Amino acid sequence: MPRTLVIDTATAACSVALFDADLLLAEVHEEVGRGHAERLMPMIASLPDGGRADRLLVDCGPGSFTGVRVGLAAARALALGWDVPVHGYSSMAVIASTGVSIAQELAIAIIGGHGELFVQAFACDPLRPTSELASLAPEEAARAMAADHVFGSASERLVELRGHGTAHPRLPRAADAMRLAGLATLPPSPIYGRGADAKPAAV
Repeated sequence: MPRTLVIDTATAACSVALFDADLLLAEVHEEVGRGHAERLMPMIASLPDGGRADRLLVDCGPGSFTGVRVGLAAARALALGWDVPVHGYSSMAVIASTGVSIAQELAIAIIGGHGELFVQAFACDPLRPTSELASLAPEEAARAMAADHVFGSASERLVELRGHGTAHPRLPRAADAMRLAGLATLPPSPIYGRGADAKPAAV
């Protein structure tokens, strides 16, 4: 059966999983905050057969600028070395996949940069985004997300600001990526979720 290696380093979690078809063979999941580059390859090496797979999936973001790039660089390098395909998925979608048995509509909120939150709404039958990804100030994010159930690293903050709803704190987990089906077919390119901080110099 074809094996899939999943790499997820887009947020504070550093997470890898190896699947044989839909069967999870092994996973390693740690909340590291920083240091993804140092932890990732030893985690992959600890998987059966050193994580060797017939295809790769990687979290493209949004999340940490550095974390996104670490995961993508590793996935592209392994895919090149093993001569196998690599596809991407969104950190928002993989978090949403953990809520499909809880509610029909979900809000996803994760910590972004410069005090903002990444937010996106999803429907669950089938799992699909129902709004565009946005990076918003917390108060604006609270007004933008209507679903009662909020998932993600900023879920408690969003529920607190709204004064209602149920928070489900989550970070992306590589082992959840196989729930995504058609939502795990993105090109392996970064999803930063917000514009660049640097502005081009005036000429």
